[in-house]
Amino acid sequence: MFSDLLCFSHLRWNFVWQRPQHLMTRASAHRRVWFIEEPMDTDGTSYMDIRPVADQVAVAVPYLSTSLSKHERVRTQSTLVRQMRGTDEAALLWYYTPMAREFSRELEATAVVYDCMDELSAFAGAPPALRLWETELLAAADVVFTGGVSLFEHKRARHPHVFAFPSAVEVDHFRGARKPLPDPAPQRWVPRPRIGFAGVLDERLDRDLLDHVAKVRPACAFVLVGPVVKIDPASLPQRGNLYYVGMQPYQDLPAFMAHWDAAILPFARNDATRFISPTKTPEYLAAGLPVVSTSIRDVVHPYGVDGLVQIADEPDEFAQALDRALRPASPGWLASVDAHLSGMSWERTWSQMDYHIRRAEAARSRAATPATLADVAHRPAASESPGNIDAGVR
Repeated sequence: MFSDLLCFSHLRWNFVWQRPQHLMTRASAHRRVWFIEEPMDTDGTSYMDIRPVADQVAVAVPYLSTSLSKHERVRTQSTLVRQMRGTDEAALLWYYTPMAREFSRELEATAVVYDCMDELSAFAGAPPALRLWETELLAAADVVFTGGVSLFEHKRARHPHVFAFPSAVEVDHFRGARKPLPDPAPQRWVPRPRIGFAGVLDERLDRDLLDHVAKVRPACAFVLVGPVVKIDPASLPQRGNLYYVGMQPYQDLPAFMAHWDAAILPFARNDATRFISPTKTPEYLAAGLPVVSTSIRDVVHPYGVDGLVQIADEPDEFAQALDRALRPASPGWLASVDAHLSGMSWERTWSQMDYHIRRAEAARSRAATPATLADVAHRPAASESPGNIDAGVR
């Protein structure tokens, strides 16, 4: 019998479909998942809005009265989470945001997981207390996962059990872009060649780079799919060959990509991008698209080093790399892409994460105090191993 999973997320379920949704839907095969979003304000009485979004997955949004003091907000949020399930039974506590420890630290846990998908403290508008709460979360966590290798290297000295699980991909979903698909209405009238970007448009986007490349390649049309977050939309470059089509459903992304000629990752090089591992890299490649990216470390290694993605930082070099990307691919490139992606499924990632989680839960159940896992650090027998456990970099 598996315990419930309480996932505390800074990202909303109906936002861009990415790591939290991929993993929580797979976790729900054996656990009841409660996806707890950040609170919203209400002028009335505080309450928890709960809505099912998938089999065994419910999204819970705390609505907190604006009349509450900060201390009352924390206490009320804690009460709402406790009442949500109708039981005080221990649950697997899964954190994407360390800030959630403020109201959840007293919950009974079968194990505590910190899935650190980004260095949130480096993002614009990060709460000043985030670093302190992360320190507490790291002290409480049984196991820490990171969204990339560079983030793993940044965190591994702060916890004895850190494992890197870079962005995976639903290969079959995006491989659909290699087949004829109807051109989605938002880009149907956009001329070719089309250069695409899919992702959140925020402070990580190098707007000057994008503006320059669009200026010096006026014959190319640049289609940007995704919501504008934490930046003024007016700050985005405006040119006749730049097309902002907004956030699109995850299931429609292959249809957009099927009508692109190349894809780009025009990320700025700043604190917010220092440790990112863009989910779109393997998704673009699964779609069969040539890719040009700035020198984001987790893109350079392994994609750039392996010749799967072109890397360029300076605007003119980026434009030249884009010219090369629009030429016919070298023989064997697509086969190399497919070979690289063959071991990167979200199913595989979840299976390996689940192995570490079960070890943590087993250790806690045997100990009177939170386990360090030292007593179960044996190598798995072939019968109990979900695959190549070492794929989670230690």
